[in-house]
Order: sequence, then structure tokens, then C-alpha cells
Amino acid sequence: MKTPESSGSISGNGTVDLPCYIAGQSVTANERLTVINPYDNSVAGTVASLTRSHAEQAISAALQSRQTLSRYQRFEVLMKARTILQEQAESFAHLITAESGLCLHETHYEVGRSCDVLQFSAMEALKDDGQVFSCDISPKGKARKIFTLREPHRLVGAITPFNHPLNQVMHKLAPAIACGAPVILKPSEKTPLTAIRCVELLYEAGLPGSMLSVIVGPVEEVATPLVVDPRVEVLSFTGSAEIGKQLASQAGYKRLILELGGNSPLIILEDANLDLAVHLATEGCYRNSGQRCTAVKRLLIHEAILDEFTERFVEASKSYTYGDPMDGNTRVGTVIDEAAAIRLETAVNKAVDDGARVLFGGERSGALFSPTVLTDVPRTTEMVVCESFGPLAPIMAIKDLEDAIELANSTAYGLSSGVVTEDLNQALKAVRSIRSGTVNVNEVPGYRIEMSPFGGVKDSGLGVKEGVIEAIKGMTVVKTFSLPW
Repeated sequence: MKTPESSGSISGNGTVDLPCYIAGQSVTANERLTVINPYDNSVAGTVASLTRSHAEQAISAALQSRQTLSRYQRFEVLMKARTILQEQAESFAHLITAESGLCLHETHYEVGRSCDVLQFSAMEALKDDGQVFSCDISPKGKARKIFTLREPHRLVGAITPFNHPLNQVMHKLAPAIACGAPVILKPSEKTPLTAIRCVELLYEAGLPGSMLSVIVGPVEEVATPLVVDPRVEVLSFTGSAEIGKQLASQAGYKRLILELGGNSPLIILEDANLDLAVHLATEGCYRNSGQRCTAVKRLLIHEAILDEFTERFVEASKSYTYGDPMDGNTRVGTVIDEAAAIRLETAVNKAVDDGARVLFGGERSGALFSPTVLTDVPRTTEMVVCESFGPLAPIMAIKDLEDAIELANSTAYGLSSGVVTEDLNQALKAVRSIRSGTVNVNEVPGYRIEMSPFGGVKDSGLGVKEGVIEAIKGMTVVKTFSLPW
């Protein structure tokens, strides 16, 4: 092991070579994981690939440590980390782009969101949500008072996906720091470089090494131990429904925070402001290369405005240029790899075979997949029944709100949704009737702030929420005690 000061190096061709970290100590390994830039297939960097014994070291080190921070010390660490991240925003944005293929337009935005997560987590670190209950409020009561406080779980395991290499990591690490819970991070093997740089940043901000480890390696070697070991009291996972269910079956008796897939509809009713509707549809479908669990996956358009909306939407889609993600003018970069782009291509071809028509896009080059508009999309085709993780915009006609609600609820997912209307009664009916964790009115399905509750139902999750405040609740336990009073 080495100290954090002797972290990764930069090679002559600009790629980074990074270690992992166990309790603040850098760990190198003979095996290396090579991270490929999905746009040009160059090497974005390499990272140490660890083993099950390293996972055991990380778990043991976290449990053996007795180091704690006061609320104010946690606040200071998080706010200093925010300052450092702002200072290094440009390098973080470029690193995210290099390993994920997301365009700089998106990665700069992601850095900004991550700064918000740090700030909001710092704010929560200073708060105490304890309660006081008087016990003499019934005929058989006593002159006592009951108090509650929150204590952090002994160890949190965090497994993050590739589509937001920094923000998804921050959404697990910053709340854990805020509440004082030690955490072991296992980032996606497709985008580990940003995660490791994030951990280094937190160490630099003053976080004790014993409170955070980051391990990368084969699933069975470094992820499975976090899932099955009962000493890991909380497992926070963001990823696909298939993997989430698999982890749930393995995890046993521990708290699960599962943020899984989505198939978010955007319902556009007859009275919608079409300028707003087109803007929300393009942003919802194409931002982050369509690789968001809350991205618009289905456009449900009232038949009375279908033709006009479609014409305007196709025209607006042309402004979302795709190509080199390092080009500042690019609006849509690659998806995570060529295999993912091929899956999108297959889904489009299958939809066409089922009767859909491609009005715009449908082009693939390596991991690049163009923004793609389809119409006459059958309600049973795979693209709209399952989650399509890319810049696809399938348009489906609806007769009225009741028809839209039935269609919105027809998939296995229930993460987020949106409705565009000027009618408050229609909006409230949608809020009450759509079975999803979020229903946004006159906004994209994924709209939120970093501290608001976020999560889904059905195959999108168990109903346990994330967002800074809810994540802190998930990583802590309420202790009750009473005193004579």
C-alpha cells in the first residue's frame, strides 16, 4: 500500500494510471483494468484490478476504525470538497467525457450537479432531526420524555453505474459523509477513473481514510462480497432491474437502497403549450445521450395535436448534433460502448419490423447513435416495453388522458413520468393515477433537485428513496431513549 499522495500518474499520451484505495491507502495490483474511450477506442486510463482479499481488507479496515467526525467537521469536509471540485471542474468534465463518451456539454453540467450534492449534504450534516415526545399525554401516561436521534450504520456498500460517473458517486458518498457512515465504493468498471479521482478529492478535503475505500475489479471478487457480507449493513445500488433483483436475492438481512431502471413517459395533452412540449421532449429524450434512468423513453401525444407536434419535434431534433464528445458544439456524444449502440440499432430495426417508421436519425457509427425519431410505434414493440438506454424518441398516439395513463402504467417500470397540460384537474389526475415515484407537470420526468426524494416502484425500485435527505435516512438508524422528566 502507498499513501494517497502517491496516487495515479499521467502517461505521455495523456492517459491516467490509477490505484484503488483501502482506508485511505493506495493499492496497486498486478492485474490492470483498461478503460476505453468509446468515441475513438483510445485508452482513457488504467486502474488497479483488485481481488476478494482486497474487499475483505476494506471491510475489516472500515469496521476496525473508531475515528469519528463532529457535525461541523463533516460540514467542513463536504464544503472544502465542493470548492476543490469547482476549481477542478474542467479536468473532471474532460475525464468523464474521455471514459464515458458523454459530450462536454453534459459533463460540465454533471460537475455542477455534483457540487450541489456536496453543498446540500453539508447543509444536512449540520441538522438534527431528533424528536421529543411527552409521555404524560394519556390517562396512563408518565412524567417522562422520549427522545430520538440518528446513528450511522456501521458500514455502507455503494455500487454505482456508468451513466453518471461523478454525480451517481457523489449521491452515495456525500450523504454517507454527512451522517458519519463509513462507505466502500465499487464504481462501474466502465467508468472507474472519475470515481477514483472523486475519492482522492474527498481525501484532499480532509476526509479520514478509514471512512472511505474504493475498489475496482471483477464482480465476483469485489462486488459480491459487499452484497453478501452481513457486516455491510446497507447496500446502495444504482443499475439495471435485472442486476438489482439478483443482488436483492443475495443480500440477505440488510437494508437495500435500489435505484433501478425506468421507462418514463412524457404525456402531451391536447391543450399543451407546444413550444414547451417540444422543448421538454427533446431535452428529455436526448440529454446525456439518452442514458438516464429518468430519460423520456415514450412520447405519448394526444391524437388531435399529433401531426403538428411530430413535425415540430423532428425539426427541433435536428439541432441536437451528435459526434465528437470533446467538441464543444456537440450536443449528443456516444453511448457507453459499441455493444450498447448495436442494441439500440437492433431495437429500432425491430420496431420498424413491427410497423414503426423512422422519421429522423437511426444512424450508428461505432458507439455513436444519432438522435432518432420514430412514429406509428406499436405499443407492444420491445423498444417501448423494455428500457431503451439511448437517444431514441418513439412517438405513440393517445386518445385522452385515461388512455395515456393506461399506457404509462403498462410497463414493468415505475420511476418517473411527466405530463404537459394547462388543465390543473388533468394534471392532478395524472399525479394520482400514474404509478411512478415522480410525476412532473410541465417538466421533464427526471426533473428534481439533488436533495428532493427520488426513487421508483415496481421494477424501478423498492420504494426506498434517494436524494440527499432520504439517502441519509437510509444510511442511519433511529435510536429511541427516554428520561424521567
